[in-house]
Parts: sequence; structure tokens; C-alpha cells
Amino acid sequence: MENIELPRLIYMGILVLVLGGWVFARYRGRLAQAMQQAILWLFLFAGAILLYGFKDDFQRQIFPSQAAIVSGDKIALRRAADRHFYATLKINGQDIVFLVDTGATDIVLTQNDAQVIGIDVATLRYLGTAQTANGTVRTARIKLKLVEFSNQIDQNIAAWVNDGEMNMSLLGMTYLSRYSSIEIAGDQMFLKR
Repeated sequence: MENIELPRLIYMGILVLVLGGWVFARYRGRLAQAMQQAILWLFLFAGAILLYGFKDDFQRQIFPSQAAIVSGDKIALRRAADRHFYATLKINGQDIVFLVDTGATDIVLTQNDAQVIGIDVATLRYLGTAQTANGTVRTARIKLKLVEFSNQIDQNIAAWVNDGEMNMSLLGMTYLSRYSSIEIAGDQMFLKR
């Protein structure tokens, strides 16, 4: 033992004796109650430590992954806990979270996301239709003036607003095809311009 550890060990021993003596005096004759409370505090501390240990997993579950620049022209997306890829694009200056959907043809916005970027959904003309898992829905074509994804900027991008129920906007192949390569490796999707 080094000289620094001996004083610390003595201090900890005295601290344990003082706290133990206080607990014994306080709960004299009520040892069962003291044990219950000690076990309760032990479980609370263990639960807090467990929650802290899984905070990254909880954060990924609640807040889908964001894009990260790997190099000047390459973007990496991390797979979320639900096994999907998500990307946050700035549309007309507003952050919109998209489900990256290689099975979708176009960019499809929910009505709520369309309103967030300044589209008046009440005045849209829903002339198109789309086949979805929920059946046929009406769609309205719009133009996105400014689309920013990581360090990539595009203007006047065609998109659709869905008249049906959607949980989240979709980032489909019309936009994804602007990238020269799309690669999935493990839990990451790489997009290269």
C-alpha cells in the first residue's frame, strides 16, 4: 500500500463507522425497516445507473439518427433502434425528419410537415394518387425551394404532400438518386454525391 492510500482507507473506515453507528442508533429495534429502506435505495441507485448506461440507446429510440459528414461529399446515417434509417433535412429553412425509404419513389411530406415548411395544405389540389400500405391516397405535387442535407444544397425539388395518414415524411429514390452511390454496411448507410 502506498502512503496516500492508507489515510484514505482510515478516513473511509471512520466514515463507515460513523454512518453505521448513526443508522444503528436511528433504527434501533426497527432493523427490518432499516433493511427495507436500504434495499429500496440500492434499487433506486442501481436503476439510475442502468438508465444512464442505456441513455444512448434510449436517445436513438426517441430521437432518430442524424446525418454526419464523413468527408466532403460523403454522408453517413446510423441505423436507428427500429432498424430504419432517418435523416434530418432542412426544407425551406425548417428541420424535417424523414424516414429514408428506398421503396418510395418520391419525397412525400406529411400534411403537418408541409405546414411547418410554409405550405397551406387547405389550398393544395390533390390531383395525384399513390398506393400505400393503407390503400390508395390522394397526393398534391409541390416544389421545395431549398433542400439542405448535411453539406449538400438543392433547389426547386419536386415533392408530394400526402392527403392520407402518415406517421412521418418519406425520403424516396427521386431524391436519393442524386447521390452517385448508396451503400449499407452494417448499421450505417453511406450516401456519396
